[in-house]
Amino acid sequence: MNIDNLIDNERTIFLQTYNRLPIIIESARGNIIWDEDGTEYRDFIAGLAVNILGHSHPAVVDAAIRQTYKYMHVSNYFYQRIQIEFAMALTQISGYDRVFLTNSGTEANEGAIKLCRSWGFDKDKTEIIAFTGGFHGRTYGPLSLTERPQYKEKMGPFLNNMRIVEYNNSQALEEAVSEKTAGVLFEFIQGEGGLCSVTDEFIETICRLKDKYDFLIITDEIQTGIGRTGKFMASEHWNIKPDIATIAKGIGGGLPLGAILTREHLANVWKIGNHGSTFGGNAVACATGLAVINELQRGIMRNSLVVSDYFMLHLQAIAEDFPNCVEEIRGKGMMLGIVLKFEASILCRILLEEKKIITNATAGNVLRLLPPLITTKEDIICFVLAIRECLQNLFTEII
Repeated sequence: MNIDNLIDNERTIFLQTYNRLPIIIESARGNIIWDEDGTEYRDFIAGLAVNILGHSHPAVVDAAIRQTYKYMHVSNYFYQRIQIEFAMALTQISGYDRVFLTNSGTEANEGAIKLCRSWGFDKDKTEIIAFTGGFHGRTYGPLSLTERPQYKEKMGPFLNNMRIVEYNNSQALEEAVSEKTAGVLFEFIQGEGGLCSVTDEFIETICRLKDKYDFLIITDEIQTGIGRTGKFMASEHWNIKPDIATIAKGIGGGLPLGAILTREHLANVWKIGNHGSTFGGNAVACATGLAVINELQRGIMRNSLVVSDYFMLHLQAIAEDFPNCVEEIRGKGMMLGIVLKFEASILCRILLEEKKIITNATAGNVLRLLPPLITTKEDIICFVLAIRECLQNLFTEII
């Protein structure tokens, strides 16, 4: 079956919800992807922040194989050594006390909303507040806390008592919070919202209002977590420990795995049967998750900080050299955004077609960069030279 026929079959079989790149993947290793024609692509999105150690990292592959030979799935009716060992490692590296394992970030956020509502039920606290530019998933709970019309068109009504307030607007948050507020959910860096970071002032406002009104701070670390910003959790940059954090993407090393992390005071909110998941905490995914944590602790996260600082310096230089094309550089660690003065999808297409570099456009004009933590300075130079040439050509066309 040739490529055109394969793509035609996809279009006739699948519900058409994805705008796929015109590439059929054959294999991937490290930060390189090969298509079926043997063309090599340099990957600067890492499976949308999933392949934190790169594609098919040997430690992750080995962990998956070893666990698969033991068993793949037995359900949560049983105690499982690999599941418990993974959860213990996760609490140790994250600093949280309790864990509920899921298959995805959306599931983790759905569960976090339920947990928050359960905590607030007897206190008559039912409202949850989220923010403009945020994205927490496409099931009904998280989607109710997302403002974007394109994700919600003809899908209502959504959950009641969900409020969306302007991000980084302390006055708007002051006006929204009340005794009815059960929780405030936010991202430290908004992945879908153009890589905007939360301000120190806004964090201070959230903490002050929490002390006054007694609500839960919930942070969505699905994209920012697992070392992507240079620390295991992005919250460490702001020196704050939320009541609940949700993680996914990078933690599974390429397999579906997520988690709700909580502090000890929430340990007894749920009773047996209040929440559950057939596949959550799958043994093979927990094995790869443990391998990811072990590799991060061996120094990959520290090394990535050096490379990400190097990357940021080069991106800042690009912004200075191309002021007619680049507005600013955003982000931390290996979660960076180039804010352009034109649609980012244009640059994405040129980088893909002419330079064989895979990037992503978000929030209209932001080129999102989510390379794996194994990215080297040589990889950075390759990207920088490519994007400089592309911007130079675009600038020439513009003038």
